[in-house]
Amino acid sequence: MGPVNWLAVVLASVVAGGLALPWYGLWRVTRGPAALRLALWLVPAAMIGHNFARVGAVALAAKPWLYWMMSGGFALAIVLPAQAIAYGRHRIGGREAWADATYWLAGFLAIGTVFWAMR
Repeated sequence: MGPVNWLAVVLASVVAGGLALPWYGLWRVTRGPAALRLALWLVPAAMIGHNFARVGAVALAAKPWLYWMMSGGFALAIVLPAQAIAYGRHRIGGREAWADATYWLAGFLAIGTVFWAMR
């Protein structure tokens, strides 16, 4: 296992959290502590960074699509189904659920992009 790129973890969490501004607009993003939202992105960014370290730089250099496959795959296979279950239970509307689901997917793909750019 190679080392985790901690600088990429921090930057990826800032980029993923920062996507909320163009995604939802200023009003919704400023409701509540924005710093907490950015800090919460540290957890998935660190986990994905750990996964990239486990795969190794040689494999990632040979197969760069793994950055997006692994980060986007995590969102598609775990986050979005969990969100769909929770939203169905709380009867949250389809439009809001779609906006949140696409934001989560974009956020995780942004994490993969930051790690790819900082390889």
